[in-house]
Amino acid sequence: MSSKAQTYLIALGGNMPSALGGPEITLRAALKRLPETGLKVEAVSRFFQTPCFPAGAGPDYVNAAACLSSDKSPKEVLHRLHDIEAEFGRERLQRWGMRCLDLDLLSAGQRVLPDMKTYTQWQTLPPDAQRSDAPSELILPHPRLAERAFVLVPLAEIAPDWAHPTSGLTVKEMLASLPASEKDLVLPL
Repeated sequence: MSSKAQTYLIALGGNMPSALGGPEITLRAALKRLPETGLKVEAVSRFFQTPCFPAGAGPDYVNAAACLSSDKSPKEVLHRLHDIEAEFGRERLQRWGMRCLDLDLLSAGQRVLPDMKTYTQWQTLPPDAQRSDAPSELILPHPRLAERAFVLVPLAEIAPDWAHPTSGLTVKEMLASLPASEKDLVLPL
């Protein structure tokens, strides 16, 4: 990694087939596509099967996490992730809807974007508002990162000691704080 390169953590997921096939095939193809867009893949977790959220809303998901490095800005990285999603047929029609490919930017090193006040507003958003409201700007780290077993279980394989820049908790610590009943639903493929 060059001295200008930034470390990025991303979550990968999908529960619908793409033109290539099922979610596992699509995620593997997306991982191969990342380096072609200037995003170097440093590490990838195993793939996991997780229940659709909210429960009963569709087929189970395949989830994974990856550590990337790039000299691109966080906004440029997000744009490239969205371009890859679109290449694989992802349409952003419904928040938390079914999808063939989801590439979520979780963090850019220890950066808090766009600022601490805005991050805190999104991180403390009430559950009802989370379902309907979407930010118009990039919020990092991902405001729901610490709440989601389907993100933290794969992330713990590749970045267990990454510390959240606002809470100071590591991925291992965030994962340990989740109920066992949630973690037990994330099954290795």
